[in-house]
Parts: sequence; structure tokens; C-alpha cells
Amino acid sequence: MPPKTPPTNKLYFYYGHRKPTQNRPTVHGGLFTNRTTINPNKPPISTRPTSFNFDNWDPDSPQLAQPITDPSAHFFSVAQSLSPIARFIADSFRKHGQWGPQVVSDLNKLRRVTPKLVAEVLKVQDDPRLSSKFFHWAGKQKGYKHDFACYNALAYCLNRNNQFRAADQVPELMNMQGKAPTEKQFEILIRMHADANRGLRVYYVYEKMKKFGVRPRVFLYNRVLDALVKTNHVDLAMTVYDDFRTEGLVEESITYMILIKGLCKEGRMDEVFELLNQMREKLCRPDVFAYTAMVRVLVAEGNLDGCLRIWEEMLNDKVHPDVMAYSTLILGLCKGNRVLKGYELFKEMKEKKYLIDRVIYGSLIEAFVVEGKIGLACDLLKDLMDSGYRADLAIYNSLIKGLCCANHIEKAYKLFQVTVQEDLQPDFVTVNPMLVSYAESKNMDNFCKLLVEVQKLGFNVIDDLCKFFSDMVVKEDRVLTAVEVFDYLKLKEYSSVPIYNIIIEALYHIGEVHRALILFHELKNSHLEPDSSSYNNGIRCFTEIGDIQEACSCYNMIKQMSVVPSNEAYYSLVKGLCKTGDIDEAMMLIRDCLANVTSGPMEFKYSLAVLHVCKKNDAEKVIEVLDEMMQQGMLLDEVIYSAIVSGMCKHGTIDEARKVFTYLRDCKLLTEADLIVYDEILIDHTKKKTADLMLSGLKFFGLESKLKSKGCNLLPS
Repeated sequence: MPPKTPPTNKLYFYYGHRKPTQNRPTVHGGLFTNRTTINPNKPPISTRPTSFNFDNWDPDSPQLAQPITDPSAHFFSVAQSLSPIARFIADSFRKHGQWGPQVVSDLNKLRRVTPKLVAEVLKVQDDPRLSSKFFHWAGKQKGYKHDFACYNALAYCLNRNNQFRAADQVPELMNMQGKAPTEKQFEILIRMHADANRGLRVYYVYEKMKKFGVRPRVFLYNRVLDALVKTNHVDLAMTVYDDFRTEGLVEESITYMILIKGLCKEGRMDEVFELLNQMREKLCRPDVFAYTAMVRVLVAEGNLDGCLRIWEEMLNDKVHPDVMAYSTLILGLCKGNRVLKGYELFKEMKEKKYLIDRVIYGSLIEAFVVEGKIGLACDLLKDLMDSGYRADLAIYNSLIKGLCCANHIEKAYKLFQVTVQEDLQPDFVTVNPMLVSYAESKNMDNFCKLLVEVQKLGFNVIDDLCKFFSDMVVKEDRVLTAVEVFDYLKLKEYSSVPIYNIIIEALYHIGEVHRALILFHELKNSHLEPDSSSYNNGIRCFTEIGDIQEACSCYNMIKQMSVVPSNEAYYSLVKGLCKTGDIDEAMMLIRDCLANVTSGPMEFKYSLAVLHVCKKNDAEKVIEVLDEMMQQGMLLDEVIYSAIVSGMCKHGTIDEARKVFTYLRDCKLLTEADLIVYDEILIDHTKKKTADLMLSGLKFFGLESKLKSKGCNLLPS
């Protein structure tokens, strides 16, 4: 039998993917290959897409919480790209966590660590302290010298871990170790700082380059200039540019544009035109893109005069503006209240048959409406539609508001109907100008008719009426009109607690406190339930008319709701209590306020400071607190004066309190009559405190019952 011939395609190495295990890693390719270990604890990743259903979504479900990742997961993901020895070193760093004898012992097992290996390890390290130790250990090997890749990797590692100041010292380290830094090392540092918007650090590295005698090339100069301009260090950029010219380097177009844009941002137009002249003489004439960039910077800074000067310069250079240049300048002029100049440029675009964007139409229409030129705005709307565009809701809103301001309410209503027909989904901004116009003209029939129409469109009429009344009461002369409108709407059952609160607060601010209280009582007697805002307004109104008992009742109602009163309500009630001589109750309310609100009135905080200083029984200390308060621009009122009375009666003496009030009279903060009043209050409060102290003593020693048994009628029952 003839022997069998062996197959010619017999393979001695497996060229493909073997199923990996913990002991046999995956092999990719031929004889010399990278080996990738696997994490035995890593769960298998399912590649099957999962569908998500919002109906079943529960935000409180524990399954949606952030998964707890294995701390070694990051290492295994990074280690796949490392060589075996680099992976061994990185694994040692991971296991021990810090530099120590264990790490050094692992490193000593290696015969030699090459510069390429050092750079490879540093590229994946996240611990700058450990990386620096490893870099220093590698440099002490016999016959070893770091190469440029090692230094660069160290700089990247330090910057990546926010140790950029240490990274800036890498050139000095290179110089100490006999390897002069080149332009590449400084470029790396400059690029790092520029990407992080650290302009001053960029300039620091640039100055260091000059100390090392490294001469930057043009592209690196451009990078330094760009970083300084972007971080608003234009003066430093001009200093660097002076060095650029001293070196005899030739500017590129990008060099000029970086400086010109920075000077435009600073508004230094004379220097801008000087650089433009240099650019024409030495290099080339700026194109339309360069001019558009300058206009965009000036528009962002609101320098419209500079924009127009640049525009004239562009025309003098016979550079024809394109659509983007026109659009940039027109939008800037419209925002800067120079719509007529923008309209001239718009007509130039029409003559040149440029394609005009709808945004330009919208900006011009809105600007014309602001200036009251409704006719021109309507002409632009017609032109917009003739050009084949469809006006958006913002354009219609602007026109409706302008027509209402010009008393053309009927035309505004027709435009509103157009928005409904075109299914533009009008909102409250669309309807509010018409509602205001109907209210001011007392045309309540059309007002209610419009409310019925918007209700059919799906509007929440009550919420929109709250917005309407909030807009109405912004101007004090329209508050009474808003009250009349509300009285009419109540008959149509268009009322709510928030609307009551808005009207009551507005009446309080214009001094119509009695009318505000009438509405407050009306709200309490209606089927509606007053909320905390209602009672806050009640506190302020009752305090204003001196009815402290009712104000305290409103305060108690707020407390029963488990709600904290507003700062204004607290301050008003405390001030009212101080006026009626209920000083102890006022001080207790101050503490209650500061204990419950995030930031209480400053008068309350200074009141507690006064009470604390009064414990020293020193008028000079109290005066220092008052002087500090006045330096902050605050006025002294009844609350502060009552705090002085309370503090001195409890911890000090009448004489020290009188010194404080005398000082205030000398500073003309108190009149002579006020001084007499507060002196009487001081005496009465002192007597009250003394009586309270005596009663407490009688009760403590059990003498109260004995005195009553002997017929004493002076003690309270």
C-alpha cells in the first residue's frame, strides 16, 4: 500500500480566534502577536437589542439606578491595548495603589525597562504621583536615558490629571537630565493650555521658550496668539506679535485675522485698520469671509459703528458681500435699534436678487414693530408671502402686538384668525395684546368672546387669565382697570384664587389697602379656599391699617397649613408688633422667621446681632453694629430700635440704651420727638420685665398663693 501523502496546507499555528480561557488567552494572527487576557469575573455582554417602552418606565425603579462597576473593569479595558510587560507593570500599580516596596519588587523582576515601555505605561496612568515615581525609578537604571517620548508622555499624564503646573516643569527636568527641550515639548504644553482656555499659562510657557532659546515657528506663534485672544488677553497677544515681528517672521493670513478679531472684540478699531493695511501691503486683500468674521465679532459686542466702518472698508476693497455677510449685519442692526439702515441693506439684497432668509424678514418686522412703524412691518409680511415663504408664529405675534399698540385691534384679530386657519397653534403671547386692548377700551363683550374662542382651541383660560392680570398690574396706572375687568369676569365665573392674590397684592402696592381687604374678605366668603399667598397678602394689608389681631390670625392660618409665611409678611407683621409695643412677640417672630426661611430679611439678622451685643452692656458695641448696618446701605427702622430696647432691658441698663438713642439723635437718624417716645417705651418695657421677674420669683418660692389668700388683687389671675 503506497504511503499517504501529507496535505500541503498543514498549519502549525492556529490563524484565527481560539475560545479564550483564564489560562489560555486569545491569540490573534501569527507567530508574533499581541496577547489579550480576559477578565474571568466579567459577565458576558449581550448584543441583543432591548426595546424600551415609556409606558412601563418607573423613575423610582432600582433597576434604573447606576450600576456598580467593578473597579478593575477600567484596567481590563485599557490593558487590552498594552504589551505584556507594560500590562504587568500597570497591573502592579493597580494592585498596590501606591508606590512602595511591593511595586519596586515587581519592577525588579524585569530585566530591563526601555524608554518605549516607560512611555507606554505613562500613557494609561491616572495617578500623577505614582507616574512620577515610576518615571524617576526608570531613569536610575544603569545605562538608561529617557527619550523625548517619555517626557512627552509624562507631560500628558500630569496635564490629564489636572497637574498642569507640574507639567510646565518638564522642560526644566529635561534640561537637568541633559536633554535640551525642543519646540515640540513646548508645543505640547501650549496646546494643552489652549484647549483648557488657560491663556496666562500659554503666555507663561511662551516666556519659558524664550529663556531656553527655542525659536517658535509661525504656526506655533499663531497658536499662542489665538489662545491669548480667546481668553481676552489682547494686550499680551500684541506683545507676542511684537516679538513675532522682531524675529523677522512673515505673517500668514490667519495671523492677521486672529489679531484683528481680538482687537474688534476690544473695540480698538484704529489698530484694526492699521493691521488691515499691513495685510494688504504684505500679503493679500481680505476676502468676504474675513470681513464677515469681523462683522460677526463686532455684532456680538454691540459695536454697530465699528460694523458699519468695516462694511465701508469692505466696499472700498471692492469685495462683494455675500448672503451671510448681509444677514449678519442686518440682524445686528435690527437688535441694535438701527432698523432703517438694516432695511437699506435688505433692499440691496433684493436688487442683487439674493435669496433672503425668513430670519431676516422676522428680525426686520420685529424691529419695525418696536419702533412703531407698523405699515413697513405689514409690507414686509406681504413681501415675505410673495417670496414663497410662510410666516411663522413669532412674526404674527410681533405684528399682532404692534397693531394692538397702534389701536388697530380689528386687524390684529384678523391676523389671529389667520394663525388659527394656518394651524400655527397660537399661544398666550398671541392673545394677550388683544386682551389688554379690549380691557383698556372697556370692550368686555369682545374680551369674553375672545376667551370663548381660545377655550375652544384648548387653552387653559384660568391660567392664561392669571398671566393676563400679572401683565396688567405691572404698570400701576392699569391696576384699577384690571380690578374692573376682574369684577366683570367674576359674573362670568372666570375667577380663581391666584387671580384674587394678584389683584390684592397690586392694590396693596398702590395704596388701595381697603379695596384689597374687601377682595380678601370676598375670597374668604366665596366657594374658593384661600391659600398661603392669600393670607400673606392679608397679613400685610391688616398690618398696614393697624389691625394686628387680624394679621396674627392670618399668620396662624398659614401655620395651620404647615407653610412658612413669606419674608414680606414676616417683616410687615414684626414691624406692626413693634409699633404696638409688643416687642417680645416681635423678637420671637424674628427668630421663627430665621429658623424657617433660607434667607430672611437683613433687618432680622442685624436685630439678632444687636441682641447678642447687648449682652455686653456696652453702648459702643451696639453703635458699631448700627454703623456697619448703615454702611451696607440699610435704613434703621422700628425693628432695629425695638431690638435695642429688648436687648438692653434684658441684658443691659437703661443708661446704656439711652446712650445709643442719643447717638442716633446726634446723627439725625432720630428726631427729638422720637427720642422721647423710645425713652418712654424703654421705661415701660423695663417695668414690664421687672414685673415679670418678680412674678417668676413669687411663683418659684411659692408666695403667690399666700399673697392671694391675704386678699392681694395685684397679681394676675
